[in-house]
Amino acid sequence: MKALVITGPDHAEIQDVPAPEAAPGEVVVDVQRAGICGTDVEFYTGEMQYLHTGHADYPMRIGHEWMGTITAVGPGVDASWLGARVTGDTMLGCGRCRRCLTGRQHVCEFRFELGIRGGRPGALAEQVAVPETSLHRLPDTVDAAMGAMVEPGGNAYRSVQAAALSPGDRCLVLGPGTIGLLCALFARAAGAEVHLLGRGSRSLEFARSLGFDGVWAEDELPDLPWDAVIDASNAPHLPARAVDLVEPGKRIVYVGLAGTPSLVDTRELALKDVTAVGILSASPGLAGTIEAYATGAVDPTPLIAATVALEQLPAILAGERPEGSGPGPKFHVAL
Repeated sequence: MKALVITGPDHAEIQDVPAPEAAPGEVVVDVQRAGICGTDVEFYTGEMQYLHTGHADYPMRIGHEWMGTITAVGPGVDASWLGARVTGDTMLGCGRCRRCLTGRQHVCEFRFELGIRGGRPGALAEQVAVPETSLHRLPDTVDAAMGAMVEPGGNAYRSVQAAALSPGDRCLVLGPGTIGLLCALFARAAGAEVHLLGRGSRSLEFARSLGFDGVWAEDELPDLPWDAVIDASNAPHLPARAVDLVEPGKRIVYVGLAGTPSLVDTRELALKDVTAVGILSASPGLAGTIEAYATGAVDPTPLIAATVALEQLPAILAGERPEGSGPGPKFHVAL
């Protein structure tokens, strides 16, 4: 089968690789739609931290935002999965440690991450093998584009849950990239007044086109009381700015990651009686995200700039935007 392979920094190609087989407890999925994200770009450039800690190495096959149809099941897997439209969890815990046994497999010390960590081949390929335990069925009202947006949506869903918003609360999202925009969509669905802060005229203009209550450059941000601040940026200074901005007694959610350490004065957290929450993965939020998409409470598809062929991905990872692309931040591959 054909798959995208990153062979080293700034070099990716489409290769013919062996098709996966369904091992015990696993299924094989014919991938129909898959997305690329900032993590994938960092693997392409060589900046991703896992490349420097030994959790990942070249050559590697990326892809963790996907949907498809199950075409084979391994020993011990219920045959009723055959033909099911599914997406799946990225975080694949060992299933035996204390964290896994208490529902926290996404922070398992020994976990694989599909297309990211531990050499588990990802879904930017014609087929992918995944454990039955990672699967989530997609209802008919969740089309292929939405299905491949469940994984990023799960991060945003969890972030908004952690913000504990009530209808009428004012929420500020830092960073109008894919995760930040999805956070804003989920916060708006929760009844909040939603503002975004960012940089770059194109991303700000696109955020405005989605109809949020306010979209601001950093030097334009109005002096308003923020009931929740969600940091979905990669700017090292914004975690501390979030502490400055949030109302006392309210919540900050950190879902973005900077490339260098971010410093936060914990005295300010304590003196403002602020709750700060970190969000690593979509895992506990996948089912809720699917439900939100299925009911129409949140529609992630405006964020998709273009859907391309697998052969176009190396150029996109290198920063090209195909002619005719929309203004959104997300690229999908149709297989």
